[in-house]
Amino acid sequence: MPLVEVTLVEGRTPAQLRGLISRLTDAVEAAIDAPRESIRVVVREVPATHWAAGDVTIAERRKE
Repeated sequence: MPLVEVTLVEGRTPAQLRGLISRLTDAVEAAIDAPRESIRVVVREVPATHWAAGDVTIAERRKE
């Protein structure tokens, strides 16, 4: 049972997230010949204030 986990900063539309899930499922199916029904995709959305690099959050970086 392949499991794909994706973490993104929140802000995508439901349609964009649905498209991502579909394309990831297609890619795993094609890459390793996994049965489609066995593929799991988890999408986690994180607030921009909770994601930082170099002690600067994405929210802070967007303000610049």
